[in-house]
Amino acid sequence: MELYYSFSALIVLASIFSYLNYRFLKLPSTIGIMVIAIVVSIFLVSFGEAVLPKTYGHLHNLMTGIDFTEVLMGAMLNFLLFAGGIHINLDDLKEQFRPVLIFSTVGVLISTVVVGFGMFYLLPFLGIQLPFIYCLLFGALISPTDPVAVLSILKQAKVSKSLETKVAGESLFNDGMAVVIFSVVLQLAIGEQVDLGLESIGMLLLKEAGGGLLLGIILGWITSRLMREVDDYIISVLVTLSVVMGGYLIARQLHISGPLTMVAAGLFMGNFSLKFKMKSITQDYLIKFWELIDEILNAVLFLFIGFELLMIKDLRHFIIPGLVAIVIVLLARVISIWGPTKFMKRTFSPQTVKVLVWGGIRGGVSIALAMSVPKNEYSEIILSITYCVVVFSIIVQGLTIGKVANPNKIAIEEEKLENVALKENT
Repeated sequence: MELYYSFSALIVLASIFSYLNYRFLKLPSTIGIMVIAIVVSIFLVSFGEAVLPKTYGHLHNLMTGIDFTEVLMGAMLNFLLFAGGIHINLDDLKEQFRPVLIFSTVGVLISTVVVGFGMFYLLPFLGIQLPFIYCLLFGALISPTDPVAVLSILKQAKVSKSLETKVAGESLFNDGMAVVIFSVVLQLAIGEQVDLGLESIGMLLLKEAGGGLLLGIILGWITSRLMREVDDYIISVLVTLSVVMGGYLIARQLHISGPLTMVAAGLFMGNFSLKFKMKSITQDYLIKFWELIDEILNAVLFLFIGFELLMIKDLRHFIIPGLVAIVIVLLARVISIWGPTKFMKRTFSPQTVKVLVWGGIRGGVSIALAMSVPKNEYSEIILSITYCVVVFSIIVQGLTIGKVANPNKIAIEEEKLENVALKENT
């Protein structure tokens, strides 16, 4: 019953904050909810124990009583990724496969290393001595863009389909690479013996990412065939729910990536349904059901992120290190995007690169990974600077990505590049 009470409280708070945002702030829903939660958290941290001791105590107990890492990585993320994958057109993704693959693998690795070295050399100037392995650990957890935050905010920004596919595709697929890097570095940080051979790490990546994608395709194919035989909206909803909930249990037992399983299953089912005629009422119910699940869980997730401030004891002591981390992470993002584009056959316009850099939004996944670091003298530093980067990323980058993504300018630049390419070929 404790879990029921906790989830009920979160839903009630999310609905109240959503209403307040709609009436007064008028920000994108998820960002508005997070901003209000942060303001409430700051007030409670500053004055709560003196002015509203019971409210502060209840909220603090609520947040400490929930394992955010398990709730997000083990439950919510699976629903959100499936909902995101089911709406992506596979043909669009095939066209952007090369950049998506490179950004979600090589890009993550480059960013991890750049952030690690940047933090290691700059933090001592602020009086913080963080071992290099923990700097690298921070680089690993902060480098992957968050699919939930990206997909949620991209809905508000009017970007071209190809650019949206690049940004969304990267965020959906970089989980496998990020988890492998984070797992290896974490084991090194806590003193466990790890085989750092290329073959060993390659096999780990193949099992984690490849296994997850394969399981997702198998689940997607089986359930799509079942849905083809029974065109009923209630059964269709139940079948998709079983894929998410049952698929995660299977992935967990096999020790492969649950999130990548959900992405593959969502992509397969979302595109397979286009090949056979589904009753309009069935398709309508199915789409609206997953849109509703997506919106509800997004609201709860961003509420979580806002209230995570209650878990950090002295965030004000880490504001300056957090600002330094923001600059380093953005610089690493520039290098990890701009660098690989120079080695691709396809030319990227400056405006496209700018959107890819600024659209690399961090979110709950980074916080969840930071909270999974075992408690020691460095864990609070990592969580605090991670929180600073995530809040900046969601609020500043999330609210300005629409202005950065100038569709007309991108179209003009891409047309010029195409003309130049045609002339060179002729």
